[in-house]
Amino acid sequence: MHILVTGSSGLVGSTLVGRLLRESHTVTALVRNGGEAARGVNAVSWDPTAESLDLSSLGEIDAVVHLGGTPIAGKRWNPEYLAEIRDSRVRSTRLLSSAISSLEAKPPVMVVASAMGYYGDRGDELLAEDSGPGEGFLSEVAVEWERAADRARDAGIRVVHTRFGNVLSRHGGMVPRLKTPALTGVSGPIGSGRQWWPWVAVEDAARAITFMFDQPEISGPVNVVAPGITRQKEFAKRMARSLNRPAFIPLPAWALRLMVGGLSVELLSSQRMTPTILESNGFEWLGPDLETVFHHIFRAPSETEWR
Repeated sequence: MHILVTGSSGLVGSTLVGRLLRESHTVTALVRNGGEAARGVNAVSWDPTAESLDLSSLGEIDAVVHLGGTPIAGKRWNPEYLAEIRDSRVRSTRLLSSAISSLEAKPPVMVVASAMGYYGDRGDELLAEDSGPGEGFLSEVAVEWERAADRARDAGIRVVHTRFGNVLSRHGGMVPRLKTPALTGVSGPIGSGRQWWPWVAVEDAARAITFMFDQPEISGPVNVVAPGITRQKEFAKRMARSLNRPAFIPLPAWALRLMVGGLSVELLSSQRMTPTILESNGFEWLGPDLETVFHHIFRAPSETEWR
C-alpha cells in the first residue's frame, strides 16, 4: 500500500511509520517548511497556515493518516497558544481533507487523530463512541477537529477519528514526564486521584490505525484505549510498583494548576472510555493491562519493540 502520513516524527507517527516500513508499505510524509522525513520515507512539503498543499505528483494513495497538531503539553496555556492548538488541528485537517477530495483517484480511507478531550470531564460515566461531547476548550477543539474532515466524508472517503487516550511509551509523552517524580516517591494521587485515565500503549495505537485500513465497516469515532482503564491513583501505584518505588505523596489540584496552568484540565479530567468498536471488531491488544505495558517500558531492553 501507499500510505500518506502527517505527524510522522511524533510519538504515534514515528511508531506507525516504522511499522509500515517493516511491512514493506510505501510511506510518503507531509513535512512543514522543507523538513526531512525518516529514512526510507518520501517527503512532500506542505503549509497548512498558508493553505498550501499539492498532491498531484504522488500517484495513487491507498490510505491517509493525519496525526499533526501542536502538542497540548508543549507550553503553558495562554490565548496565543490555545489558538495555535486549535488552528494546527482544524486548519490542517480541513486542508488535507479538501486536497484528497479533489484527487481523481481518491484514497478509500482517511484516519484522523482525535482525542479523549472530546468527552470533557465526565466523572464515572461510561463513554462509548456514541457518547456526546463534553464542555470546555479541549472538547470544543475536538468537535471542530472532527468536523474539519467533512469535505473528505462528503466525497465518499471513509473517515475514521481515532480518539486516543494517554499514549504510553518509553520514548516520549506522559511516561517520561511522570518517571522522574515517581523515582523519588512523588507519584501519588493527582487531585483526588479518582479521575479515570484512559491509556493505550504506543504500539497498540499504531496497530489500531493499520487495523482501520482493513475494516471497511468502521467509520466515524473510535476510542483508541486499552480495555484495562484505571483511575489515576491506581495508575500511579502500578507505575511506581514497576519502578520499585512507593507512591504516596499526593499533588493537590491547586499546586498542579500553579505548575502547568491550563494543562491541569487534562490531568484532572475524568474520561471512563470504553474501546467498544475495537473490541467488537476483534482487535487484540499487545498491552491490555498496565502491568504488561509498564514491564515492557521499564524492564524490557531498550531496543525491544513489540511487533
